Amino acid sequence: MPEQLPPCPECASDLAYEMGALLVCPMCGHEWAPGDADADRDRDSDAAPAIKDAVGNVLADGDSVTIAKDLKVKGAGGGTVKVGTKVNGIRLISDGVGDHDIDAKVPGFGQMQLKSSVVKKVV
Repeated sequence: MPEQLPPCPECASDLAYEMGALLVCPMCGHEWAPGDADADRDRDSDAAPAIKDAVGNVLADGDSVTIAKDLKVKGAGGGTVKVGTKVNGIRLISDGVGDHDIDAKVPGFGQMQLKSSVVKKVV
């Protein structure tokens, strides 16, 4: 019986194949050395995934961001947060409602949770 190859450390696909000294995943295209898979898995499990803005910049607590698209606000006040609104001092959260991962005080609206996909980091 042939030796079982480890699953891809990126997408966990079990369709990996050998290409020379590397293993290759046909599903995501990731290439890795056979001994590196365990090290990658251990390193990734300890660190939380980085939260990125709409254009791929990594966000951190205290960053300033601008709103990248108009956001309709539901609730008692209603209204729309306009594109370009600057929000200072964001806080990254892991327990937000749905996929909201930023807690911030938006000028004119107060405290609210935002999705990282609708903000751009101010550099």
